[in-house]
Amino acid sequence: PTESVPLNSPFYIERTPHELNCFQQIMRPGALIRIKAPRQMGKTSLMNRIIAHAHAYPAVVLNFQQTAQTILSDLDRLLRWLCANITRQLKLSSALDDHWDEDIGSKMSCTLYMEEYLLEEMNTPIILALEESSELFEHLIVSKEFFSMLRTWHEYTKHQDAWKKLRLILVQSTESYIPLNINQSPFNVGFEVALTPFTPQQVNTLAECSHLTLNNPTCEQLMALLSGHPYLIRLALYHLAKGTTTCQQLFVNASTDEGIFSDHLHRHLWNLQQHAELCVAFRQVLNQTEPTKIAQKQAFKLQSMGLVTLDQNQVQVSCDLYRQY
Repeated sequence: PTESVPLNSPFYIERTPHELNCFQQIMRPGALIRIKAPRQMGKTSLMNRIIAHAHAYPAVVLNFQQTAQTILSDLDRLLRWLCANITRQLKLSSALDDHWDEDIGSKMSCTLYMEEYLLEEMNTPIILALEESSELFEHLIVSKEFFSMLRTWHEYTKHQDAWKKLRLILVQSTESYIPLNINQSPFNVGFEVALTPFTPQQVNTLAECSHLTLNNPTCEQLMALLSGHPYLIRLALYHLAKGTTTCQQLFVNASTDEGIFSDHLHRHLWNLQQHAELCVAFRQVLNQTEPTKIAQKQAFKLQSMGLVTLDQNQVQVSCDLYRQY
């Protein structure tokens, strides 16, 4: 359950109609698909299926969580990193030094490298999938420049044949909370997919795949505790199917350090402890029984972590497990 769901796995739960819509979109010239949700909601599993559907197109997948902060904080290094990785994954020879020109700047150099070399060398469309793009949000100036460049690339796909080969997939943990100009942001164009928690029916389907039969009270109790969180649901059903816990033990120990969710809860606790302002904001949410309003930046960050849900500028704890813990 800790990994994305393999393509051949019976444990993948379709998020109808997202798969079909994305499969149609990725085949269109100049497609831009944005998949957004908190962590461990199934974004990577969906992205992998989109790429598999368009198997005739070479795909480049880059995860910004695997990028050093020294690169993320320097626009020139970031764009060279981007070009170098695309080149390597497409199995082309590097021609960076032939296209990089300090006089025209790194954004234009990167754009010309993509247009005049990478896209020109490929006989088919290519998919560029960027995971955890919200990692850049911590570097305000760099993120503005980077995302405005992506928006420009998307605009090029509308009227330049060479750019129509490019298919973009942006995987983000939440809505962008950096102050991007509406005309320079890639987060308000293209096709958006917002993944939501599992429904009770989807939980029952996953239970059947695990050779489990959940009676209605148990399913309702599980939904009340976990609010359909895909990873937590998968983890619970996995341990029940393996026999490492019983339903009674699961619910009694759920919010304790002896429970099966302890690693997940410890990660959230550690993250909160690194950011005093998020601790204060989350405590404010916990102390309310109804949705409440907190500072926008903290609201988006807590939503990005998956700790709260956001509805009309008000937030509430995303599942009772977090409230109990």
